[in-house]
Amino acid sequence: MKRTDIKSHCPVNFALESFGDPWSLLIVRDIVFWGKHTYGEFLASREGISTNILASRLAHLEQRGIIEKKRCEDDKRKDLYVLTEKGLELIPMLLEMSRWSSETDPLSEAPRALVEKICEDRTTMFGIIQDAVSRGNSLFNGPESVAARMGVTHG
Repeated sequence: MKRTDIKSHCPVNFALESFGDPWSLLIVRDIVFWGKHTYGEFLASREGISTNILASRLAHLEQRGIIEKKRCEDDKRKDLYVLTEKGLELIPMLLEMSRWSSETDPLSEAPRALVEKICEDRTTMFGIIQDAVSRGNSLFNGPESVAARMGVTHG
């Protein structure tokens, strides 16, 4: 039986459940929006991905050249998953999906101020966010996040 309820009102999850398979892009979302990079961090995401699906999607994203696995410098027992250049190119799509969802989902968690800022100058904002993520930062998590630098809070 196909699931009819929505797992969460994250704008990316809402869009994916409307027209696609959520798991792979939710992993990319977690890297971009929340700065997650480890298996355990992805596993803790609120949508509740199972261990076998997570392992499968990470391997698939790595095979497709969207992410790469690196050994953690601080803890050699951990692997870190980071976006490749190809993966960074997905950021504008994720942001457009978020904009669409924020306008379509009445319970959207997308910060309106950030959506408006991105819509004002998409090209510049896409570049700022891609640069931040390529340096290990994220859209929402941490003092060096794009949202923090802009003075925008999330939910």
